[in-house]
Amino acid sequence: MIEKAQLMDEKAIGRAITRISHEIIERNKGIEDVVLVGIKTRGVPIAHRISKKIEQIEGKKVNTGEIDITLYRDDLKEVDVDPVINGSNIDFDINDKKVILVDDVLYTGRTVRGALDALMDIGRPKSIQLAVLVDRGHRELPVRADYVGKNVPTSNKEIICVKLAETDKEDCVTINE
Repeated sequence: MIEKAQLMDEKAIGRAITRISHEIIERNKGIEDVVLVGIKTRGVPIAHRISKKIEQIEGKKVNTGEIDITLYRDDLKEVDVDPVINGSNIDFDINDKKVILVDDVLYTGRTVRGALDALMDIGRPKSIQLAVLVDRGHRELPVRADYVGKNVPTSNKEIICVKLAETDKEDCVTINE
């Protein structure tokens, strides 16, 4: 894999998190009934960062959970015959809540579809919105993010690599071939 270019550094990621947080507050007219659910793996730390930023802005904590979509993947048999399930952790009621699903990269839309299925098995939210750090295009399903940190036009051969301090010891987004 050849690294082509850095798209976002630590500061750019921080600015994107701040902007997404403000947009969530604005669109939902505050944070009443808003909860965040990060899609494992890198959606989880992004959701926690958004939660911290919203708390700084609004002075109120936002419930934040994590969802594992492993068993909801439509390519599970192709990817792994013995999948590792890390489990979901949503210790609050999502019924009648405005759930903001959070992920690192939006590509085909299949991960989001799996997350929607997993959420619906847990409860019935009032609404579900999607926040992503990077939208790279190439949808295979009719999925659109409500909040986007950065839009990056890519070819199908390119790979967007998101690294976060919580999982990778550094914050950056690169495009690789």
